[in-house]
Amino acid sequence: MEATRPIENFSFGKKEKLKSKTLIGQLFSEGRNLSVFPLKLIYLKVDKQEVPIKAAVTVSKKNFKNAVHRNRIKRLLRESYRLNKGMVFNNTQENFAFLFLYLGKEMPAFKDVESKMKLLLEKFNARIHE
Repeated sequence: MEATRPIENFSFGKKEKLKSKTLIGQLFSEGRNLSVFPLKLIYLKVDKQEVPIKAAVTVSKKNFKNAVHRNRIKRLLRESYRLNKGMVFNNTQENFAFLFLYLGKEMPAFKDVESKMKLLLEKFNARIHE
């Protein structure tokens, strides 16, 4: 899928998922970050890849001891990204790796996560187009 073409489908397929341990390590060491509490985005411009943006989500085990709660929050993060990724896909020609972190200590509602995700992606667009 080309970045210049508007995104028509709202999928979050296997190719779009960030799984490379080396790239995740590089994100933490070299990546830049943006924050809209309770979400934090760590991003890094990368070389050519099969999709413009690869993304991953994570939730702190320190804040959420129960795996069921961590997995629920990760599902909410992935879903809100999936629905709003067109904001980034349609506004950039470069390739990025994204890592979304949930920093809050309470279980969020989907509408809250989605509104914060929109703000975070708008902030990202503003930063890369400076």
